[in-house]
Amino acid sequence: MSLAARRARSAQAATPGFPSKIEPMTPIRILLFLLALCTGFAAHADTRVIKIATAAPEGTTWMKEMRAGAEAVKARTAGRVEVKFYPGGVMGNDSAVLRKIKLGQLQGGAFTGAELSQIYRDAPIYSLPFQFRDQGEVDYVRAKLDEDLRKGFAANGMIAAGMAGGGFVYLMSAKPIRTREDLRKTKVWAPQTDKIAQVALQSGGVEPVLLPLSDVYTALQTGLVETVGNTTSGAIAFQWHTKLKHVVDLPLTYVMGMLAIDKKPYDALAPDDQKALGEEMQKAFDRIDQSTRRDNESARAVLAKQGLDYFAPPPAEVAYWQGVGEEAAKRLNADNAFTPEVFARLKSLIAEYRAKPAPAAK
Repeated sequence: MSLAARRARSAQAATPGFPSKIEPMTPIRILLFLLALCTGFAAHADTRVIKIATAAPEGTTWMKEMRAGAEAVKARTAGRVEVKFYPGGVMGNDSAVLRKIKLGQLQGGAFTGAELSQIYRDAPIYSLPFQFRDQGEVDYVRAKLDEDLRKGFAANGMIAAGMAGGGFVYLMSAKPIRTREDLRKTKVWAPQTDKIAQVALQSGGVEPVLLPLSDVYTALQTGLVETVGNTTSGAIAFQWHTKLKHVVDLPLTYVMGMLAIDKKPYDALAPDDQKALGEEMQKAFDRIDQSTRRDNESARAVLAKQGLDYFAPPPAEVAYWQGVGEEAAKRLNADNAFTPEVFARLKSLIAEYRAKPAPAAK
């Protein structure tokens, strides 16, 4: 043996933890090695990542509560289910997100009901224009109709893991709107996939500018659109209020937010993990529901403080637009925009609530 070889062998033997010779791989050693390898793979395979995209900006109540719900799911499933969010529209508009869900690149998204009409036609049923007069009506109807919508989503390949009210939508504009003629003279935005908004505006003689939600702020900057519909807190969250000066103080429609998850990856979860995911995310959406009501009230005051002018239309204008809402609802129903049973159930529940005696004054 050469001098260099003897020195290398001596250095190897002197190195702590370095075996002086390679032990042969006996059958038992091979078995233990394979077992350790498989255990490592299993640890990674046990974690199911549910990737969720949303247009909701980071820092909003929606994102804070959804993240809290995700932490609760992870804790309750001992890390077997992890919900990962992509906020702020980074995954594209609603159509792009739904396409990525179909391809398996995402497992779900947080959408409005109108955005989910591409999957399930009854998803935007609560957003029929001028159907609800106050929050009490919304709460009464939802308590009896939400479960029917969940079943409808499941039948169309999606799981409604969370449902929350976003509040009432108001028309907001860069120009004063006092009459229907004023509205017709402005450039009014409608979501490109929101058939309800499009039909309602067209019924009132307005031809809307169709754009995805993510393009509205730029459109307000450039003047492509001058009038939009949003909740008061939504207008602030998306910074639209910085380009607006006027608010028509008449609730136009009611918006719902829904966490929809592809049924295939959901069905791949263990039953207990499915239950944990559904229950914890709905708890988060229940908190969103309550927080949004407070946020909308606070935002209303903030908008007024920042100089936005609130205009309450006179009774004749209110009656006109309520008539437009009824006409739009009939037209949508005739076009089979909703299943007849769900549409009839909605109208019946609203009438049922209004027929109830008013609570006695305290």
